[in-house]
Amino acid sequence: MNINISALHFKADQKLEAFITEKVEKLAKLNESIIGSEVTLKLENTDKPENKTAEIRVKIRGNDAMATKTAKTFEEATDNAVEALKKQLMKAKDKERGN
Repeated sequence: MNINISALHFKADQKLEAFITEKVEKLAKLNESIIGSEVTLKLENTDKPENKTAEIRVKIRGNDAMATKTAKTFEEATDNAVEALKKQLMKAKDKERGN
């Protein structure tokens, strides 16, 4: 699976990119029709400590799944977004099967 990671207004370190790649690759096990994914990391301009946003779009044949989560760290935001995508992918798979 092709994973494209982009960080807006900052440079993501390799450790963070490796973490994101590992998490997003696990989604491929849930749905075989995943073509690729795009991850966008943003630092929100806010006073709150929850200012790191991870937006993940998973490209699937037919339609895309997308989740955007904001948290104190990019790792936490990525985890939350991946969990939301897992639910979406499971729903899509159930629909495919006709359940």
